[in-house]
Amino acid sequence: MKNIADKILSRGAAALNDEELVAVVVAEGAEDERAKGVASELMALNSQSLVELSRVELSRLRMMAGVGKQRAMRLKAAIELGRRVAVADANTQDVVQSDEDVVRIMEPLLGSLQHEECWALYLASSGRVIERMRVSQGGVQATVVDCKLIIKRAIELLATQLVLVHNHPSGSAEPSRQDMELTERVSEAARLFDMRLLDHVIISAGVRYSFRAHGLIR
Repeated sequence: MKNIADKILSRGAAALNDEELVAVVVAEGAEDERAKGVASELMALNSQSLVELSRVELSRLRMMAGVGKQRAMRLKAAIELGRRVAVADANTQDVVQSDEDVVRIMEPLLGSLQHEECWALYLASSGRVIERMRVSQGGVQATVVDCKLIIKRAIELLATQLVLVHNHPSGSAEPSRQDMELTERVSEAARLFDMRLLDHVIISAGVRYSFRAHGLIR
């Protein structure tokens, strides 16, 4: 661990790769050389992906690679701390001009979920986010969304634009037939009240699908 400690002290935590960061978190101290092996095995068991590692439940994590309860607790706490920082930072990014803005705002909330959720972002004409609202929470493969509730809240907020966002825990961001139908229903309903559905963005395991970018919303 000494070489990792020297690197973080001289160059900062950003200089560490993913495996080294995990080793720092699970280490019992600066002399705990076993931490590097534990981190290496953890990353290997989770496809070298911090996203996959973040999704492992505590009860399972403590049994992996000889991690144990204390290391597992520290690792889950570090992951949650990072998630909360990302959410807090996203809250300061209150203008939506592209699907990249939508992902930056919503991925901290949706990216690691094991079930589907659908949210609506309500926007002023300038693109400023007036409110974020979860409109549905479902299972692993689907969630049921009430179009009327989405539009009702938009009217209450006097929003002129809105964006739908939901996640796919499956790892594929490709829209389903139900996603297509929901997009069309909300878009048509919004037009009745002189509002515009700006985009529908699907977030999944580091990838995204924008209906607008694919020419499905104009």
